[in-house]
Amino acid sequence: MGSLGNNIVAVAAVLAALVAGGSCAPPKFPPGPNITTNYNSQWLTARATWYGQPNGAGPDDNGGACGIKNVNLPPYNGFTACGNIPIFKDGKGCGSCYEVRCKEKPECSGQPITVFITDMNYEPIAPYHFDFSGKAFGSLAKPGLNDKLRHCGIMDVEFRRVRCKLPGAKILFHVEKGSNPNYLAVLVKNVADDGNIVLMELEDKSAPGLFKPMKLSWGAIWRFDTPKPLKGPFSIRLTSESGKKLIAKDVIPAYWKPDTLYYSNIQFY
Repeated sequence: MGSLGNNIVAVAAVLAALVAGGSCAPPKFPPGPNITTNYNSQWLTARATWYGQPNGAGPDDNGGACGIKNVNLPPYNGFTACGNIPIFKDGKGCGSCYEVRCKEKPECSGQPITVFITDMNYEPIAPYHFDFSGKAFGSLAKPGLNDKLRHCGIMDVEFRRVRCKLPGAKILFHVEKGSNPNYLAVLVKNVADDGNIVLMELEDKSAPGLFKPMKLSWGAIWRFDTPKPLKGPFSIRLTSESGKKLIAKDVIPAYWKPDTLYYSNIQFY
């Protein structure tokens, strides 16, 4: 057993290391490569955390950095996650789907679940990082061990990109608050297959047949700014990450309103 003096020196050394941000500081990792549409490829490893309510889809209105709200409802059903840089892709990863499983903890079932990317988390704790909803994180557990797994707080998981399956769901367009004839902002959601959109183009009544590119505003919200007022109805052409294209003809009517959801009859299948 060491002397009191030696113990004091040891404690002082530990405190100095903590103050200086020594070995207890979390490691910083550069992000991995962007995840592409190489579906059902080999499993990769990511760090997993969770946030929000234990059985919820996220805090407050369940919105996030993608702008998609009510993700506790179908087709998302609370199975959502934040992604870091190579997963969120500055918003162009919004809506993409990942199959995830955990084997690290005794509580893990080892069975995969599928989650939608609806938010971002750029904490550099691993090359790939998922911050799951409480519901999704708990669903990685064996039956009856959801809460016990959530108490782990952080763990490693295996993941891979998969196609989004939304049986019966059609693509929806929400005209955002603040939109007017000179500024049109539109959120796109319920996208199957790739799940994400990399280009949105707009056709208005004043220029039939001419699809003009919109700018990615943030998340899954695209906008069009013009000094010449737009005239509805509007058609929207979508391009998914793998290059597939669809046109929602006259999906936004002539007498459209801001903060309104419009339903299409199209879907990527």
